[in-house]
Amino acid sequence: MTGTESAADLTGWSRSPFTAAGLTHDVYEKGTGPGVVLVPEVPGVHPGVLALGEHLVRQGFTVAIPSPFGEPGREVSAGYALGTLARLCVSAEFRAFATNARRPFADHLRALVRELAARTPGPGVGVIGMCFTGGFALAAAVDDAVLASVISQPTLPLPVSGARKVDPGLSRAEFDTVVRRGRDSGLCVLGLRFSEDKLVPPGRFATLRRHLGDAFEVIELDSSPGNAAGFGRAAHSVLTEELREVPGHPAHAARERVVDFLRERLVP
Repeated sequence: MTGTESAADLTGWSRSPFTAAGLTHDVYEKGTGPGVVLVPEVPGVHPGVLALGEHLVRQGFTVAIPSPFGEPGREVSAGYALGTLARLCVSAEFRAFATNARRPFADHLRALVRELAARTPGPGVGVIGMCFTGGFALAAAVDDAVLASVISQPTLPLPVSGARKVDPGLSRAEFDTVVRRGRDSGLCVLGLRFSEDKLVPPGRFATLRRHLGDAFEVIELDSSPGNAAGFGRAAHSVLTEELREVPGHPAHAARERVVDFLRERLVP
């Protein structure tokens, strides 16, 4: 933790189980207005994820945060994160290493998207995925209810080979649907990454840019040695761990662009 990022707890968030596609996970919800599904990063619904949710609530959105792993509200530590990641890497629900993969959690997430869209105002909903769940925000956009998809530092499939470094993180059939929606239905995707992040190789965004074209907007924050913003070369979590509550700071500006991106597409 940098000491300058936001953190929050579970105060005021309602919790209820949600079952779909053979999976049940708790969902934490708060706010009023157009719906946004915020899918947490490793190791789970930690205070930084909750702070992002609180910020979106203050901006006028209903925020639903599924909890598919980790202990909601628990602070991040190296041991906690590594332990969670180790369990996720062998989970059939997420298929961490598979290319061209239809992942079971994506079906569960699309059902949650439809449920939220049915009871919140606006023309559709947004989805934000981060880190291990980044690509799921793209897979969720197979559903017509998703009008805005934010993929922040998407790490799946884990980039341990050339093919995995360029894989977009969903099956070819799902990806073809997303590309078609971007071309014909006005779907837009916003991608965020740090320039030196080895977990999110540039080839992955190059694949998305090649297929999605103008439907894919990219924010790449400079984390090269000596960068003006002071990011370390290991900088990874754009919207949480690396956030600075300093107007004009690149990470702060990235979060505000996410808010504007959602508002442009979800607020009539």
